[in-house]
This record gives sequence, structure tokens and C-alpha cells, in this order.
Amino acid sequence: MNLVTIFISAGTMLGMAVIFSYILGWANNAFRVEIDPKAEAALEVLPGANCGGCAYVGCGDYAAAVAAGEAAVNLCTAGGPSCAAELAAIMGVEVGETFPNYAIVHCGAHSEDRLHRSEYLGEQSCFTANLVKSIQGCVYGCLGFGDCLEACNYDALQVVDGLATVDYEKCIGCGACAKACPRNIISINPFKKDSILVVKCANHDAGKAVKGVCKTGCNGCKACAKILSTFTITDNLSVIDYDEYIQADTEEIDKAVKKCPVKCLGFAGKL
Repeated sequence: MNLVTIFISAGTMLGMAVIFSYILGWANNAFRVEIDPKAEAALEVLPGANCGGCAYVGCGDYAAAVAAGEAAVNLCTAGGPSCAAELAAIMGVEVGETFPNYAIVHCGAHSEDRLHRSEYLGEQSCFTANLVKSIQGCVYGCLGFGDCLEACNYDALQVVDGLATVDYEKCIGCGACAKACPRNIISINPFKKDSILVVKCANHDAGKAVKGVCKTGCNGCKACAKILSTFTITDNLSVIDYDEYIQADTEEIDKAVKKCPVKCLGFAGKL
């Protein structure tokens, strides 16, 4: 009797195994998602950083978009020009001229340069401190609590005397720091030269108001614009036209930098 029971049980298990194997095989074919070979090849050459610098959620999404012809091949900031070249070869397209992207902090004020700064005893984060209006006179400047440092996976930022500072040997321009800054004073820019001139200020207030809150804030005096047409004053703040800047004479650029009365013009990048 026991032997018969064993054979029945074994037969039942075997039958169930055959049935489930058939069901799984059918489901595998029925619900199979075809993967574009180009997407697989693109994913292999991407660095796997999933940093979001390409504006896609991760490398997989970007690879799929490239394969579908929906995204340019030169958007991977972590992979750089070599990655763009490999993606272009996979897609059979010209990559064109590419430049590395790096972060720029549009503030040059260290702790001693900020006027009317009050003691802050709350949570030590820029996001929280930004909710406190009286923390410092300038409502555009770097808060210096390091939210950008926490967001960076490449250890490319540090706070130096109250000011977020980029290490351009480590920065890949992924944009995580820019997203983390509650005051939006960090931008990601293509560097057509190893170092480029930047306006280290984001204050759009009138000159007198800027002088009252910061020693190094742009006061919209137009001194730079009078020397070089690459500068324009927009909403009380000096703005650089980088297409013109690349063609500008180096001596004229130096003159504009020296003419700035508050020294808010400086160079960023690999000096």
C-alpha cells in the first residue's frame, strides 16, 4: 500500500512538473520582450554610473533611447568623448564635436564676504536653511552646508570657507549637484577650453542692494561690457555669451576681469 502511494505521489509530482514547465515555456515566449541588439551594445559601452547626467533615469533607459534614435550619442557626461565615439559607431552616425561638461558654482562669496549673516542652529542642510529668510543677507548666494557634496558620487565638491568649490579633476558634469542646490546657483556647462571665464554671482538685485549684502556680488556696473561685447547685463547681472567668448581676444578678457570693481569674474576649470 505504501509503495503504491509513493508511486502515485511521484507520478503526480512528475505530471505537475511537466505541466508547469510547459506553462513557463509558453509564458516565456508569449511575454518575451525583444531587446534591440543596438540597445544591448550601447549599454555595454556606457559606464553604468546611472548618474542621470544624460537626463534619463539610468544607463539602460539612455541606451534604449539612443538605439531608437531618440537621443543624441554624446549625452553621457560620465563616459565623455570616448563613450560618445563608441555609441556613434554602434549607431552608424557622426558624433560631431563634443566638449566635456563641468559644474560651475555661480557664487564667489566666502564666509567673510557675506554681510548680515546670522547664526543658524537648525538642521545643517542647504535645503532646510534656505527656508530661513534671515540666514544671510544675500538670498541668491551659496549657503555652504554641503547638500551638493552629499549628492555628488565622485567626491568632486568641497566646502571651502563656506563656499561650495568644484574639483575639476574629479567632476564629470553629471548634474547631481545642480539638482541638489535649493538656490539653483550651480549650472552644468560645456567647456570648450580647459578653463573658462565665469560670473561668480547669481544676484539679480540692483547694485546698491547687492553692495549691502555681499562684498563680491555683481552690481551690474557694465564695466566688463564696455570692454568686451561678450558681456551683457541682464536683469542687473553680467552674463557671458560663450560663443563670442571663445573667439574673444585673451588680452581683452584679462582687461575685463581686472576692470571688475568687485572681482566677481574668475576662471573655472582645469587651470
